[in-house]
Amino acid sequence: MRSWITQRDAFLFPREGDGWLSLLRVGLGIQTVFYAISLRHDWEYLFARNGHELVGPDVAEALLSTQSPLVPRLGWLTAVGIRIGLSESIVLSIAWWLLVIAGTALVIGLFSRASAIAAWFLHLGAAKSAGFLSYGVDNFMTIGLFYLMLSPLPDGLSVDRHWREPRRQNRQLLGFWRRVLELHLCLIYFFGGLAKCLGSGWWDGSNLWRALIRPPFNVLDPEILVRWKYLFPVAGIIIALLEVSYPFFIWGRSTRKIWLLGICGMHAAIGLAMGMYLFALVMIVLNVAAFAPDLDFVKDWRQRLPKGRNAALRHPLSAAR
Repeated sequence: MRSWITQRDAFLFPREGDGWLSLLRVGLGIQTVFYAISLRHDWEYLFARNGHELVGPDVAEALLSTQSPLVPRLGWLTAVGIRIGLSESIVLSIAWWLLVIAGTALVIGLFSRASAIAAWFLHLGAAKSAGFLSYGVDNFMTIGLFYLMLSPLPDGLSVDRHWREPRRQNRQLLGFWRRVLELHLCLIYFFGGLAKCLGSGWWDGSNLWRALIRPPFNVLDPEILVRWKYLFPVAGIIIALLEVSYPFFIWGRSTRKIWLLGICGMHAAIGLAMGMYLFALVMIVLNVAAFAPDLDFVKDWRQRLPKGRNAALRHPLSAAR
């Protein structure tokens, strides 16, 4: 029994550096900024209640309230703004700028915890208020930002760590949150791959064909698709098997790099072939942060510095004195 408990604790609380957390923070910060920029011209069109919106947020938020009244939504912010005398347009504009600022702060690591919470809240509110128009990228951004705001921030590459008194990080806690992210990705890919294997569309390539010719994802010329149509069944089988085998081969040292490169290559190809750049970026960031080996580059970088400068980085306030 003690041996089982020891093995369980060793699996759930491995000792990790914070390199993976730095990568997750920077990657999700870039993702958040790009997400906000991509919606800049349609932000008010999507979320305003002026009668000219594409799909009114009232319906999405009403359906959301039946599921849970506690899920964040932009309607909360607009209601507060109207109560204090602000127009809905101004409140939505403030929300957009706050999302950009939160993403930028995450990239540089300024007020990391508060920025992660703000980015998660604002993004989730936008995704849920436009529930009929959201897709996979919103779900995975929510997952990534949720784990980021709960992780032991700030990390070693953040601005926060260099202007505050540094504190000793709990390496087991860092390992726990990375492990949770790893297990979550394994579940996602396994059941996604299993669903693909159970249908015939991925075995004969028809699902890939329909995905590539459906607007607005029809980026490639149809003539190119017809010319390479014989590769669709092969590509569909590879994708299905790559995903369903992900939780079995991503853990082994000899196979981890192969599966990680395969998954990242698959998402990069999806991004380029279908124009789903944000989806590709967030999936690559999550996979690399979770499973890329040797991510403790902060420690390695410090060890290469001269002794005096290395000490100054570890204790910036004492060095300043």
